[in-house]
Amino acid sequence: MKAQHKFYSHISPSISRSLKLFAILFLIVSCSSSDEAPDERLMEKELYDSAQARLKAGNYEAAVFNLEALERRFPFGRYAEQAQAELIYAYYMNYNFEQAIAAADRFINLHPRHPHIDYAYYLKGLSGFRDDVNFFSRFIEDNASMKDVSKAQQSFLDLSDFLYRFPSSDYAPHAKQRLIYLRNLLAKHEMYVSNFYIERGAYVAAASRARYVIEHLPSTPQTPYALSNLVTCYEKLGYEDLKNETFSILEINYPDFAKLEDYEKKRSWLNKLSLGLLGSEEVPSPPKNN
Repeated sequence: MKAQHKFYSHISPSISRSLKLFAILFLIVSCSSSDEAPDERLMEKELYDSAQARLKAGNYEAAVFNLEALERRFPFGRYAEQAQAELIYAYYMNYNFEQAIAAADRFINLHPRHPHIDYAYYLKGLSGFRDDVNFFSRFIEDNASMKDVSKAQQSFLDLSDFLYRFPSSDYAPHAKQRLIYLRNLLAKHEMYVSNFYIERGAYVAAASRARYVIEHLPSTPQTPYALSNLVTCYEKLGYEDLKNETFSILEINYPDFAKLEDYEKKRSWLNKLSLGLLGSEEVPSPPKNN
């Protein structure tokens, strides 16, 4: 240690400063040689134009990279608000639905009075819908009572909130189609669970699920099946008055259905779920600020 100290003590201050400068220059050159360095040197307008080109080309992953860099480097810049809205869209189109929801929430919190705030609410609800779009195919072959429908339920709530806030929005018709789909989907799940309980003799639980469809998810193709399950449950539980009353409702509103006597076949769920209400899958990009 003494020898080392003795060596450095003979270095003049000017040489020491030169060594430090050389080290700094070496670090700068090393950093500038990385692959991402050219993008980091882009100015705000260049970053934004690059993001637009990538969005138009359908290269959403690269567009996300540009928009994230733009938001990070120029949070209060000229294109900040537009970039934040387009980031929601880019996440959505790149199937990063959880990130799209988070970006929508951030936009809503930062710009609650933005003229296009409805777009953020719309994409938020739609992202939840797309995140669960294959929900039906996932649970149809398995034990329905074990499946988590929280994402579908949250998407239903988010789209309902959007329609409540912006009933005249340009995106409202599209959102209504998705809401109908989700209502049918959730009703179908509830009836699968109701059947699950009936098959195991849990008639109180089965009746509760069927009533939920009638009370909270009305006007779906599953309504007559829910009434049918209630008739079966009340009969098994010995509630003759409720059974007869429910069967009367079923007979009045769905006379053809009520004529069928084999309730076990009704619960076989060979019926088709009417989900052909989606219309175009094309989702618009965010409108430009004036």
